[in-house]
Amino acid sequence: MARANSRDRELRERAAAVIPGGMYGHQSTALLPDDYPQYFERGEGAHIWDVDGKRYLDMMCAYGPNLFGYANPQIDAAFVRQLGLGDTLTGPTALMVELAEAFVAMVGHADWAMFCKNGTDATTMALTTARAHTRRKTVVRAKGAYHGAAPWCVPRPTGTLETDRAYQIICDYNDVASLEAAVAQAGDDLACIFAAPFKHDAFIDQAEPELAYARRARELCDATGALLVVDDVRAGLRIARDCSWAKIGVQPDLSTFGKCVANGHALSVFVGNNKARNAAAKIFVTGSFWFQAAPMAAAIETLGLVRETDYLERITGLGERLRDGLAERAKAAGFAMRQTGPVTMPLFLFDDDPDLRKGFCFSSAMLERGVYVHPWHNMFLCAAMTQADIDGALAAAEGAFGDLARQSATLPPVGKLAFLAAGGTR
Repeated sequence: MARANSRDRELRERAAAVIPGGMYGHQSTALLPDDYPQYFERGEGAHIWDVDGKRYLDMMCAYGPNLFGYANPQIDAAFVRQLGLGDTLTGPTALMVELAEAFVAMVGHADWAMFCKNGTDATTMALTTARAHTRRKTVVRAKGAYHGAAPWCVPRPTGTLETDRAYQIICDYNDVASLEAAVAQAGDDLACIFAAPFKHDAFIDQAEPELAYARRARELCDATGALLVVDDVRAGLRIARDCSWAKIGVQPDLSTFGKCVANGHALSVFVGNNKARNAAAKIFVTGSFWFQAAPMAAAIETLGLVRETDYLERITGLGERLRDGLAERAKAAGFAMRQTGPVTMPLFLFDDDPDLRKGFCFSSAMLERGVYVHPWHNMFLCAAMTQADIDGALAAAEGAFGDLARQSATLPPVGKLAFLAAGGTR
């Protein structure tokens, strides 16, 4: 539970009176160990401080937006300079054109770019554009893939209608036969195939995209006139300095970026090729804050660091060091820990842990030692992390494995997380 007489506990009690459920979405208190802090005071570099003053190495990076460090001086200075000139104005500034040019230059398949605020905005724009371009309705997407919180894709459908999710056919990620069957079922009504850059579902092992699957998705779209969409909101810029599928040589027609493109400032991006340009120009999408200039200034600085630094190589090296070190320590402690997905976006799960009680115990033990990890969601590395940070995390893990070994025979059940981990509605 939250620490007694803590500022965090006080805020939770106040929130319960004025916020439905006290918290919502991915920060719901039911989805993390009870001792995890809910409220934070500040962030700097790779670290965050909770409202009770405890400092953590943040392996969640704000669920992805932190790429170059919290309070990055270069990026935030650009943001603040633009605030002094103007942010939310009657129309966009010239920065929008400059940023669109930067994305078109960076993303191999992109001929144009549009901007919005969060990943759900961008993925919904992609779906709408595909339907406008093809004048068809049906989308094929993978089971368990997360594409946002709009009614068409929200993983917990309470309050939505079945018609909100109509014209969707679900296939299995990396299963070519399943993909082909879904496309065949769509027939001449296929508008698009939606693909995650890799399998990053919650509660289960991650998986890299198999080349045969990615190529077949491209071939099926070419054969049917449908559009191929890669939803890179979560993984963008942590796998490649391009759309993530460029790494395996498969180019989509449309892709979506978000989270870290402005290093924590609210901005997401929808890009595409000329095939879909006319359709993108005809759909009506907007928002009062979509043309804000300050986040665009931050994004221009962020993309400059993407181009000009070795950030990707460094975080890849740190991820490999973390993965190897955790494997060594888990084996020494007698635990089978599975580590999957890109090393820059690690996920670890324990064998024989259907309700995540081992994962929750280990995560709490890491938290106690000043390392904020997640028991069932992929994590993120950022360029502000150092070798010393990773070595500190490994030292914490050694102690956490020891705690788990001492407590494993008497661990209490996690409760409704068992239902979620077994594939229940999230």
